[in-house]
Amino acid sequence: MHLLLTMALLAAPTTPAPVPAPTASYAVYDRITHQVTGRDVHKKIRSASLVKILIAIEQLETRGDDPRIEPMLRVSDDNAASELWVENGWEQLVVRTAERLKLKDTLPPENRGMWGYTAVSAHDVVKIYKYLLEDARPHVRRTIMGHLQRAEKCASDGFDQSFGLPSVTWNPAFKQGWSGFGDPAKPCVDRPRPRIQWELDTKSPALHTSGTCWFSVVAVLTLHPEGTSYEKAAKRVTRLTEEVTKYRC
Repeated sequence: MHLLLTMALLAAPTTPAPVPAPTASYAVYDRITHQVTGRDVHKKIRSASLVKILIAIEQLETRGDDPRIEPMLRVSDDNAASELWVENGWEQLVVRTAERLKLKDTLPPENRGMWGYTAVSAHDVVKIYKYLLEDARPHVRRTIMGHLQRAEKCASDGFDQSFGLPSVTWNPAFKQGWSGFGDPAKPCVDRPRPRIQWELDTKSPALHTSGTCWFSVVAVLTLHPEGTSYEKAAKRVTRLTEEVTKYRC
């Protein structure tokens, strides 16, 4: 009897473990109605390279122009960001800009050297763009939005930046963020590559798209199960962005 029961259990089909689903929060600001809509708009997610916009704002507003802002924004150059991060006071840069821009969910990283672990929310990312478009000094607005308008397909580390907003709308100004995907499986070759416990989830691969299109400001922040390929995550983000921006961009 016991042998038959054991054999039956061994023969029974096993239910596969559920595949973890990605998490996403997003916000869309309508510049005509001044309404913000979205999902989990105040959820804190690590910024990855989105914090580079705050680095640029701090540099321009307190220290002036710097040639490193261009590669930092256009091709998401990490070396430029790291240098400007240190020169502008490490994590205090986040504290100061969050206070100045009245960002409620933005917090500095626990490890001051890890600028990509700054906490942001979709609501605050939209608010950063709103500040640039409506409140920043003209030179700050023109410099940052001008570089984002001319952001390139290939990042300095070989990742393809064309997911999300650039794939679903025409000619947006955009800044992307990615973290946790290792080296690119297929390096982007569109252009020569330039020079080489805390509640925030710092392990799940992060992939973000943000920017402006027509009369809207958009931020889509996502975390994906560990092991997700960059290509699969990029397709997910692009599909979600297309849904979020339908009839808006």
